[in-house]
Amino acid sequence: MSSDSALNLVAQLLWTALLVAGPLLIASLLTGLIVSLFQVVTQLQEMSLSYVPKLIVVGLVIATMGSWMLGRLTGFTKTLFNLIPTLG
Repeated sequence: MSSDSALNLVAQLLWTALLVAGPLLIASLLTGLIVSLFQVVTQLQEMSLSYVPKLIVVGLVIATMGSWMLGRLTGFTKTLFNLIPTLG
């Protein structure tokens, strides 16, 4: 395996990880921002208030996009397994 192909695989790995984790992180970030704004406006300073909405939103994102995420991960894994014979 040359350094170019290894670098290409690492780039594909990082891109796949970003695509799979991105929707979850963005949804959690936006939910946390909205809850924080709500807490500032209402002066409600409860630490556990932000966890429940984030948990619900992340669960909804996984429920709606989980099959796509799993498809991306299995596709990348199949690509890696198909490249194993060419490593020798």
